[in-house]
Parts: sequence; C-alpha cells; structure tokens
Amino acid sequence: MLAIENLHVGYGQSEVIHGMNFALRPGEIVAIMGRNGMGKTTLMKSLMGVVPSSSGVIRIGETPVEKMESYQRVAAGLAYVPQGRMIFSSMTVKENIETGLTVTDERTVPDHIYELFPVLLEMKGRRGGNLSGGQQQQLAIARALASKPKVLLLDEPTEGIQPSIIKEMARTLCRIRDEMGLSILVSEQVLSFALDMADRVLVIEKGEIVHESPRAGIDEARVAGFLSV
Repeated sequence: MLAIENLHVGYGQSEVIHGMNFALRPGEIVAIMGRNGMGKTTLMKSLMGVVPSSSGVIRIGETPVEKMESYQRVAAGLAYVPQGRMIFSSMTVKENIETGLTVTDERTVPDHIYELFPVLLEMKGRRGGNLSGGQQQQLAIARALASKPKVLLLDEPTEGIQPSIIKEMARTLCRIRDEMGLSILVSEQVLSFALDMADRVLVIEKGEIVHESPRAGIDEARVAGFLSV
C-alpha cells in the first residue's frame, strides 16, 4: 500500500535519510521507532511532500508520488497527522474535521468518524484550542480520516499525552485498521504504545533502518536498547 525505495532526504548539503527501503502492506500498522534526531520526522515530512526527497521512489499502491505536491498526495490517498497535532485552534471541532473533506465529494462529516471519537461529537461546537492534548490528537486523526485516505501517517502521536489516553489511542488505531482497512505508519518513541497496536516494528538510527521485527516474538530489550540515550 505504501512503498519507499532507495529514499534519500536532506536539508541543503546535509543528508538525513540515507537510501531507505521498506513497504507497508494493506491493513498493516507499522511503528517506526528511534531516538530524537534519528530522522523519524524528516521521513514523515518527506513522505507527505513537506520536505522534498533528493532521490528515490515513494509509491501509494501503484502510484509514484515523490514528485507530487502535498495536496496531490492527499488526493492520491495519503493523510498526515503532524507532530504537535497542528489543529486550527480558533475553529470549531466540526470545522476542523471539515477541512479534511476538501479532497472528497462530501460536505458533511461522516458518521463513522464521530463513532470512532465520541468525544468529538459531544464537543463539535467547541473551539479546537479549548480541547485537551488528547482530544486535540483525536481531532487531528479525525481530520486526516475525513480525506478518505488509504495510508495514515502519524508523527509522534503520544507526545504530551497522559498514559490512559495513549492506551485508548492504540485501541482506536487498531479499530481504524480493522474497520476502514487502512495501512498506518506511526513514528514513535514509546515502546509500550508500539507493542499495543503495531503489527511490525522498525528501528531507525541515523537515517537508516537498523532493526525490524514483527510484534509477535519481538525482542523488547533489544528495541529498548536502541531507544535509550
């Protein structure tokens, strides 16, 4: 559903992602784990077209998207929840979600989005800036789902969120995969969260994948070793 081949990404003369290769299967959740500064956010931004790649191929299904603008990648089936959520704080919850409808033919928020996030239905008239961190993260995911994506990218979704909400978020991502058939790529540092929802874990270090494991039988101590400072 999402494939990258020999991807190189950098800023100016400084390369951050060095010839990365991996694929995301239909209906699969993959966690990309690594310490701060190892290239997780740069990878996510490059997949979305926020940071251009210098070479390599990015495919959604059979469609190469590496030369497309970000909005074209959304239309091709990619949705992005950035680090820090980036919701529109002065707009209502309903208005925030509606911004995700711009690439679809729909004018109203689909019922299944509110079924996934009942708190957003309760608060749909409230301004986004008045929501808690966990509620804002749910709003950012709901906005991304409104574009009817094939692949959902989440960059550090647990950042600044309390543990009970993190557990709930893992369950919701599994529901999204199971009920909507999405493939989900999550960049993350919290190993317990990754183990709660990912089918497969990749570890990134200095812009390269240095470890890969299915969740079943994963060597937690080894992965934790990569994540420790």
